[in-house]
Amino acid sequence: TKTIVVYTLFKGESVSLSCEEDDSSAGWTLRRNTTREQMTQCGDGWGRTAGSSCNISYINPLESGVYWCESREGSTSSIINITVSGGSVILQSPVLPVMEGHDVTLHCQTKSPPSKLPADFYKDGSLIRTEPTGHMTIHHVTKSDEGLYKCHISSHGESPPSWISVTGQEVRLTVSPNRSQFFKREFVSLSCEEDDSSAGWTLRRNTTKQQMTQCGVDWGETNGSSCNISSLNPVNSGVYWCESREGSTSSIINITVSGGSVILQSPVLPVMEGHDVTLHCQTKSPPSKLPADFYKDGSLIGTEPTGHMTIHHVTKSDEGLYKCHIKNKTTPAASTSLQLVFILVLHLVVFCPYFVSTLLMVSLYRHRPTENHLSVSMVMTSPPQAEQGLDDDYDDVTTEHHF
Repeated sequence: TKTIVVYTLFKGESVSLSCEEDDSSAGWTLRRNTTREQMTQCGDGWGRTAGSSCNISYINPLESGVYWCESREGSTSSIINITVSGGSVILQSPVLPVMEGHDVTLHCQTKSPPSKLPADFYKDGSLIRTEPTGHMTIHHVTKSDEGLYKCHISSHGESPPSWISVTGQEVRLTVSPNRSQFFKREFVSLSCEEDDSSAGWTLRRNTTKQQMTQCGVDWGETNGSSCNISSLNPVNSGVYWCESREGSTSSIINITVSGGSVILQSPVLPVMEGHDVTLHCQTKSPPSKLPADFYKDGSLIGTEPTGHMTIHHVTKSDEGLYKCHIKNKTTPAASTSLQLVFILVLHLVVFCPYFVSTLLMVSLYRHRPTENHLSVSMVMTSPPQAEQGLDDDYDDVTTEHHF
């Protein structure tokens, strides 16, 4: 489902909305749906474009609606729901979903001073408490704090309701070396990292032999927030993820361990649209920079004399199944395949006189052309491998990432 966040403004206020990527904001259009108009873009009868921003200098209740960023290719950000109140009270709350464990402050704001008046705060229709200065802080929020909030100031009135969304703590699973395919007996270190700390996260994995096991129990060695595997084996192939005590999880990383003689090295996904990505066709033993054929979706795309190929400024058209092939005297063929999925990270930023919020979106999901905001899952399939004699045999590994 699409993520919808609510943002409330007074009639007559100004607001600026921006579509932002890490590198640039080129090629994105801000659109909206209101009760009066559908799918209109900034500058087309409303708003004024200024670079990557859209400025509305005097907003009115008829401009209440959903706003989003859209690319030329049709990819979209998540949706922001802007409510413009003609009344005298609004509830200021974060645009973004609030992270579990963080604090959130709600302000009951009057249109004209004094603004710090006593206010009653309600959740899902029930009075929570009355605050003498008009703001309420919820400490260490949990999923149970999620709900519909509103406030009331005597002699001024009631605010429109705002939905407060609570999400699990964001954690990144990092891999060193930064790749998803490894040779047998190689070393790998995996770490659970979040912005504040790495405490309380456990690294888990599913393999063909084990389900939901954690680092340090029969495999791996814990070292602070990291898990080190000193000698990888094909039975270590599988999906790895970080999990909190509350059950929140990171995205999944697919690790493939090959008993063969060739792997295709690439960064652990995702790859940003517009960035460069280099694929290395790597042999287990020197020389490692041998000529290699590179294939996309079964078709030869080029032969590189030093065994590596760079795709410049990747776009969605570069998405596909890649493999490489090295010919030598001792092995008839060796190849490996990797599904590359390029993820665009887009920010929709809202500026107002009270606070600035940044909304992080992920779009361009493969196989999900109309649902750009689903969680990521990855599935790995590989052919059966014998435990012995693989070093000199044909090796074909396919890693699929479904978004």
